[in-house]
Amino acid sequence: MINCTFENGGKASLRHVVVHAIVEMDKKLLLVKRAANLLNGGRWSLPSGFLDRGETAKQGILRELKEETGWKGEVVKLFRINTSPNRPREDRQNVALTFIVKAIKKIAEPDHESSAVDWFPIGNLPSLEELAFDHGETIQMYLDYKKEPFPLPQLT
Repeated sequence: MINCTFENGGKASLRHVVVHAIVEMDKKLLLVKRAANLLNGGRWSLPSGFLDRGETAKQGILRELKEETGWKGEVVKLFRINTSPNRPREDRQNVALTFIVKAIKKIAEPDHESSAVDWFPIGNLPSLEELAFDHGETIQMYLDYKKEPFPLPQLT
């Protein structure tokens, strides 16, 4: 939570905003194994991270994708907005914006937040127990969407 004091002296605990990337290429999903020192360390996750002040959500997810995987990408569309205050294995009550991102090319090495980066065949993804946070739920929603598309949210 972000604890702050407003101009009138009122106090509030606000939620963080995080961005996630669903990156599919050749029927494989790009996943990141979180470094051991991070929350949910050792688990696989979608490339993700906190939205920085002064950047749009689209800029944030492309930055996080490059930092965590070394891949340059292009945002295709917003896939999901998760506002649940009860996200599993979460310590900050994040609001998550998940994007479908097209991989363009590998341009760098992953940063220290990733202990591994791999492309998993859609038929051979890590188990729910191996996935961080609620990323398994998001991945399942994406797979359902691919079988039978449903309306997606708009982002401006």
